Amino acid sequence: MSHEPRLLEVRKNVLKQNDVIARALRDRFRSQGTYVISLVSSPGAGKTTFLEKTLTLLRPHCRVAALVGDLATENDAIRLARSGAPVRQITTGTLCHLEAAMVEHSLNDWNLGQLDLLFIENVGNLVCPASYDLGEDLRLVLLSVTEGEDKPLKYPTIFNSADAAVITKIDLAAAVEFDDLTANANIQAVRPGMSVFKVSAKTGEGMDAFLQFLAQKHARSSQKTTV
Repeated sequence: MSHEPRLLEVRKNVLKQNDVIARALRDRFRSQGTYVISLVSSPGAGKTTFLEKTLTLLRPHCRVAALVGDLATENDAIRLARSGAPVRQITTGTLCHLEAAMVEHSLNDWNLGQLDLLFIENVGNLVCPASYDLGEDLRLVLLSVTEGEDKPLKYPTIFNSADAAVITKIDLAAAVEFDDLTANANIQAVRPGMSVFKVSAKTGEGMDAFLQFLAQKHARSSQKTTV
């Protein structure tokens, strides 16, 4: 006897409940004037290093904080705390993704009105996180030059669920013979018109362009909220 219909029904109910919480979170974020950015990628793509650099560059100019998801350790949260920004760890245990309820619980005693930008670093996975809305305004999908140019074709759903792509570790591109034209073509084939940023958190290359993009997105969101 097949259990597939039952499993599908459970999954639908889980996602429906997640969406209800995510909508409530989005309303809460907007009412407090907090712009929320989530980051998704495979393990080892450089999310934490990229986010640490981003937080460090932003802190002198605006109020930032981060939530970071991991299966077991607090290593990423400890690394991000070096930026000086408030950071909280979400330990997911066996779950390979963050859910809206986890984010909601982690923010219970935070005064979001004191934050301009909140970053949510998801668990390293290019499959599960695609289905779970976290109430974010902007979802970034990261791809490192060491992963190869075909990641968008292998994992189209996560790229379709994202708003912009960030190619990380660009300082290693020549060494690994990364073809950025092919990578960009593959991204555009999956998600036509998607903005793509090539960055190196190590050298700082490309970070200014990314931060300018982020500032523009934040400004547009603030204008909509006040209208």
